[in-house]
Amino acid sequence: MTRVAVEPGLEPFRQALKDAGFEVVELRRPESLRTLGAHAIVVSGLDSDFMGVTDSREAPIVTAAGRTPEQVVDEVRRSLGPRE
Repeated sequence: MTRVAVEPGLEPFRQALKDAGFEVVELRRPESLRTLGAHAIVVSGLDSDFMGVTDSREAPIVTAAGRTPEQVVDEVRRSLGPRE
């Protein structure tokens, strides 16, 4: 199952991702990215350097600012490309 790490406080986005079939985990600290094994990361975008996460070689980062939960789900899908 594809795992998406989501910044705390983005409940509508967490729920939309769960409803779309993603496994959603909470991103509490940037150093936990490796242990979370996330395939994508969703941040609020209110702080362009959320917890030090501006560029991740671990997974694509999707910003929720100015987007609906459905738009974020679509962007996560696009950023991951075809997956099995």
